Amino acid sequence: MASKTPKSAASSKVKNKKNVAASPVESVVETAHPDDIFPMLLTSATQELFECRADEDVTGDNPYKLLRKEDIVQDMKTRAAVSDFSPIKQAVLDYPEEEMLVVFDRDFTYGQMFYLVITVEAKERHLRLSEPEKEKAKAEEKEEEGEEDMVMPTTPVPRPWVSLGSEREIEEETYTESRPRMKYKISRIRREFGAPVIFSDRNAVETKDGFLECVSYQDKSFSLREMENNSGTQAIPNVISAGTQTQWTYPKNMCTQYEPREFSEEEKENCLQSENLKNFVKSVAVRFELAIQQNEIMDVFFDDWMALSEEDTGLGCKADTHLKEYQSFTDLHHCKDKTISHINWHPTITGVIAVAVAERLAFEERICGSTKLVLNPSLILFWSFSDPINPQLMLECPDDVFSFEFCPSDPNIIVGGCMNGQVVLWDISAHVERLQGTRTGGTKNMSNDTTALQGFEDKQEYETPVVRYCAVSSIDSGHKAPITDIQWLPESFEVSRTGIPLENKTGICVQIVTCAPDCCVMFWDIRVPRVATKSLGEKKQKEEERPMHNPNGAVNMFKHLDLSWKPLMKVSLPKIDTSGEYSPLKFCLRYNTSDSQVAIVHPTSEVPDYSLLRVPSAKQLKPMEDICTKFYVGTEDGELVYTDWKMEKDNDSGKLFSPKPSHRYILHDGLVNTVRCSPFFEDIILTVGGWTFAIWKEGVMVGPIILSQWSQTRCTKGCWSGSRPGVFFIGKEDGSIEVWDLLEKSHEPSQVQNISTARITNIKPWIVSSKQHLLAVSDHFGTLHILEIPWTLRNPSSNEKQSIRKYFDKEVDRLTYFEKRQTMRMNEKREMEAEELRKKTQPVAPEKSMEQVNEEAQKEYEAYLAMEKVILKDILEHNSDI
Repeated sequence: MASKTPKSAASSKVKNKKNVAASPVESVVETAHPDDIFPMLLTSATQELFECRADEDVTGDNPYKLLRKEDIVQDMKTRAAVSDFSPIKQAVLDYPEEEMLVVFDRDFTYGQMFYLVITVEAKERHLRLSEPEKEKAKAEEKEEEGEEDMVMPTTPVPRPWVSLGSEREIEEETYTESRPRMKYKISRIRREFGAPVIFSDRNAVETKDGFLECVSYQDKSFSLREMENNSGTQAIPNVISAGTQTQWTYPKNMCTQYEPREFSEEEKENCLQSENLKNFVKSVAVRFELAIQQNEIMDVFFDDWMALSEEDTGLGCKADTHLKEYQSFTDLHHCKDKTISHINWHPTITGVIAVAVAERLAFEERICGSTKLVLNPSLILFWSFSDPINPQLMLECPDDVFSFEFCPSDPNIIVGGCMNGQVVLWDISAHVERLQGTRTGGTKNMSNDTTALQGFEDKQEYETPVVRYCAVSSIDSGHKAPITDIQWLPESFEVSRTGIPLENKTGICVQIVTCAPDCCVMFWDIRVPRVATKSLGEKKQKEEERPMHNPNGAVNMFKHLDLSWKPLMKVSLPKIDTSGEYSPLKFCLRYNTSDSQVAIVHPTSEVPDYSLLRVPSAKQLKPMEDICTKFYVGTEDGELVYTDWKMEKDNDSGKLFSPKPSHRYILHDGLVNTVRCSPFFEDIILTVGGWTFAIWKEGVMVGPIILSQWSQTRCTKGCWSGSRPGVFFIGKEDGSIEVWDLLEKSHEPSQVQNISTARITNIKPWIVSSKQHLLAVSDHFGTLHILEIPWTLRNPSSNEKQSIRKYFDKEVDRLTYFEKRQTMRMNEKREMEAEELRKKTQPVAPEKSMEQVNEEAQKEYEAYLAMEKVILKDILEHNSDI
């Protein structure tokens, strides 16, 4: 410690001496500058202007900078008194050469950072200073500084130790006993010392605390996540040297005849005129003619065995009965965290199916994430079998779509119902070639020599186009709840504002029916309203005068409906017994009762312009009396309502109102998700809801003719088969599908097949050809499964339609018989109650003798036996008919 004091004192003296020498203020006072230089202060602006910035352009090692005299004079003229060279203006003007020397004074030797050399001799003297002289001067300065810093070594003087607090740290780290030590005493019986040890086996489970299980577990503190890994890869294949022994054969000389050998003309003539040929033709002519006739009568190549297998239509055949996975569609971008709300096959383009995707959110989650939902528009995706990875077309929707349908007259027109209650129209006529797979341009598999520009064009060509909707209904006049079902009225008739069916002179579908849980069913017309204030001629002339403004690229065919579309008629569903209204979810319309009265209108090849069609007056159209205006409605309370859409007029006020439903059935224990008419029987209806499904016949008001038993999982969807009258499919909540074949079993499904892990949301069949039937099934996770229907489920047996009709009629007879029996029992019960009441009110009759009592009991017993025989006979006859 003592040896450091003189050195520190000496070094402090040297430092103080350096500080004194480096002080610019004191040097100005003590050191005077020569007459041939002028110290000056250059501002940062002047340094940048003349490119002599301190420590950048000029440094301590290179402090010289030559400035043009002309630039300095120009600076004094431009900036006048503000110029840093104005104090020595005359010296600059008198300078004889064109360049002046500016020196960077880093140590402030003359009081300023820069000084200007104003004479030629001083300029040459500064520039002649050689490098060896500079190095010699620097070396001398370093030697002087080293002599001053050198300190002579001295013997250290011992000094007492001074505490700086380190002993407290040692004491804190030292262990000290803070409590008395614990003592344990272990004892053992003396006779057990040295005794032999006896081991035995025992069950560890039977003994309490017999063992301690140490189960391995993953410790998160020792689980390291490898972020980067250095690895090597051998890119050179392994080379193996191998040999093979080929079989050697004996060489042979071979030849081939490649020109036919022909008779000469003379040999041909002799052969045709020979008697042997004439005799041969005469002998085989009869057999040859018979063989030709047999070939014309029947096909000798016909496979009788295969024909017999096609006739094997026995019930319960187990060969090829399961649904086979044909294709599946999903999109990781557009279907992520979404469910499929509705599906529909394209009516005319084979292999194209459209699916509507919706957010998989509850009501509260949808409200909280409303901002995110607005930024991500809802879509309807078109999938094609030719490209199962990318959708071919996307329809933009204002909100999630729960139901949509293709127009039967023009499949390019699509109508959909949104969650916010709006009805939307799309026109995809511009993208039909893309859906058909007849797009022009280069193929996807391009050659290696394709240019970058062509690749960019192909990439844009194969990007999925997004089609914006043409028209959307008014929010104020539409539904107040999500639209759950939507259907087109057929082209054979239309409906007036009062619900009367009228003839449709246009021959195309122009009206739509929708329903929502806001307790009403609405009819819409896509033509121009009749109450329009402007004529079509004036409107068309006005549109021709002004340019068409269509920023979103939507088709202007339905511009007359956009944001002003209102329903033509609104049908409410008042409750029968109490006040209030029913909340419909699904409906089923019956269009006609007599096929001969309604002509089937085929769609025309030309696409009509709906903007030129107007709603005609009901007085100009002929009413159609044979159209059935009654329809079935399934509600969210599990009810099936049978009502009429035709409006009635109040006698007092003259207002139109919807009549009350004629019948209401409480059958399903959950919301009704399917109400579908059979494609083979127009009066047979399939309903699905809750844990059951039912089959109804229109006109039978007692109840369903077929009712399933309660299943273990909910039924989510139902659908009829398109080729067999007795087959239908039921989708379940556990992702399975039940196949019901009424000709095989009526009390349980013919087969149950698991399709997905999520619940089934939609089922839609499609007939591609007579040998291929497909079934589209969508689940709650946004995946679309395409299943191939087996041969036994797509080919009807002989007279299957008549057999199923007879089966339904028998079920109707059974239901009617059961109703009669129930009515008879109710009447008997009333009669018995009336008889007991009469006996109580009449005076007590005299007691009868034992013989009279026995005689009356005998007569009653005989009458009871006769009645039971009649009932038993009816039951046996009914069962034999079934």
